[in-house]
Amino acid sequence: MKREIKRRLLLAMLSMSGVIVLIFCGAGRQKKDPFFHVGVVVYDRTDTFLGGLVDAFKEDLELLAGEMDVSVKVKYADSSQRNEDMMVEELLDEGCSLICVNLVDRAAPSSVIHAAQSREVPVIFFNREPVEEDLNRWNRLYYVGANAKESGDLQGEEACRYLKSHPEADRNGDGEIEYVLFEGEAGHQDAIIRTDRSLKKIKEGGIKLQELNFQIANWSRTQAKSRMIQLINRFGNQIEMVLCNNDDMALGVSDAYEQMNKGGSDRPLIYGVDGTKEGLQALQEGRISGTVYNDKEAQALVMAQMAIGIERGQVPEEYEVPELSGNPFSFHAEGEGDSASLCSRGEKAFG
Repeated sequence: MKREIKRRLLLAMLSMSGVIVLIFCGAGRQKKDPFFHVGVVVYDRTDTFLGGLVDAFKEDLELLAGEMDVSVKVKYADSSQRNEDMMVEELLDEGCSLICVNLVDRAAPSSVIHAAQSREVPVIFFNREPVEEDLNRWNRLYYVGANAKESGDLQGEEACRYLKSHPEADRNGDGEIEYVLFEGEAGHQDAIIRTDRSLKKIKEGGIKLQELNFQIANWSRTQAKSRMIQLINRFGNQIEMVLCNNDDMALGVSDAYEQMNKGGSDRPLIYGVDGTKEGLQALQEGRISGTVYNDKEAQALVMAQMAIGIERGQVPEEYEVPELSGNPFSFHAEGEGDSASLCSRGEKAFG
């Protein structure tokens, strides 16, 4: 079973990438300094997906650096934009020649941009896209992120496929699927898009939905677990499906059912997004119903290639996304426990 998961995941990673790259810049400056110091600031240390993305970025940067001596320093803002602003200042004071920022608040990049621009240090924003007006404020600002529409579409399509082939999922037989939605974060563009596209695809497939509750859990497994325990106490077996914007929240929902000793028919369908290591393990074990593979490896590689290009003054006007790894792939567990098998589907993000 483990071997089958690895094989299917590899197939997903070998397809075309769904990475969005925005470049609001001119050519980078020529630089001969053999030392390349990169600062990275992430909104929170508990985000499993971003942790994996940053690890991959550091590995790719080392591989692509050639004769350059590369150092990468990573800081975590603990969900505080004020902390993040201070950390960017610290990294600039330490001599970083490139800053990579995963914003806490996508609407508040002004301090980051001002600090970097005053020192003429370029910035790659990643995963959380600033508004276009902010990206246009300086010609050395960049953005790398995933295609949220695809991950939402695939989650919705996979849930719809399963619901249409498993009428017993409508446990009360009322012709509607009563669901709970866990959105990642208020105002986060990817969270909003994933939610809207997932629900749209399920409805377009002919499935009638009835929302029981909507929660913001800030991408957090712990917060999702706490909120789900309250919802189980309130709605009980009325909940037939739980849609989550990421795997961490889906795992938190699963944790809630496990803590309350509810399994089998007492558990609803639980869907996540990201295809993290922990999410795929939970899928294999039957603790969640499905996930969508969000390709952190491709995003990390694009960031690393862009970083090296910026440092060498070789950033192209149009950036070609590598055919390394995939647009989101969806996986669904059929059956439970050791008997579970995986189904996967996917299509090219840009063809």
